[in-house]
Amino acid sequence: MSTSWIVIGVIVLLVLFAFSAYNRLVALSQRVNQAFADIDVQLKQRHDLIPNLVETVKGYASHERGTLEDVIKARNSAMSAQGPAQVSAAENQLSGALGRLIALSEAYPDLKANANFQQLASELSDLENKIAASRRFFNNAVQEYNTGIQQMPAALFAGTFGFTRKDFFDLGTSRAEVETAPSVKF
Repeated sequence: MSTSWIVIGVIVLLVLFAFSAYNRLVALSQRVNQAFADIDVQLKQRHDLIPNLVETVKGYASHERGTLEDVIKARNSAMSAQGPAQVSAAENQLSGALGRLIALSEAYPDLKANANFQQLASELSDLENKIAASRRFFNNAVQEYNTGIQQMPAALFAGTFGFTRKDFFDLGTSRAEVETAPSVKF
């Protein structure tokens, strides 16, 4: 009889451990989802700012149509991207196009002196810093989650419960380029 109580006790402890580990993995997964949602909010703010910036530049640099079209095309692509991998790739293209748009201000002194352009460029720079902070938070949450599903003994049943590895918000080949906020000079 005492052996059966020991076996029951061990089973109860294993079930309690499984519940605890499952709940921890769910919490880590939710943290990753929340962190990605935070990035998404910052990116939507940037996407909303871009048309105003393009319209301001358009008045001063109308013959730079290719650059303006590239920014709009990159913005539309970024807005339709889904998931961390697609979003990061689309945002890399958008960051490059925005960099070229901001660089136009150097060629147009009137644009550079325009108060509306200065305000929009300042907001863009601020948003880039917020996006970088949100991206760091997301990648930290992904790292904790991936570690959680790979650590023993949770690794024994994480796959069974549907916990799979998540991707980082990777900057790809242009990592050094995007690590710093675009320089805005007036």
